[in-house]
Amino acid sequence: MGQVTIYLEDEIETKMKSAAKSAKLSISKWIAGAIEARIVDEWPASVVNLSGAWEDFPLVEEIRESYSSDSTREEL
Repeated sequence: MGQVTIYLEDEIETKMKSAAKSAKLSISKWIAGAIEARIVDEWPASVVNLSGAWEDFPLVEEIRESYSSDSTREEL
């Protein structure tokens, strides 16, 4: 498990300690939770909703139709 050192302004530190105490968490666990909440493994809805938004954008099959055949490969 990694360790990180951060420097906070006094006012931010006070607010962080208060928030951790309210959540009944150690400061370390509260910070880890705050970081984990902001690390996302999926696209935001605003990006997902763009899927299909360009009606004139060709499908992958249409793009591949314009490719020529591969060259004959040499035997090894």
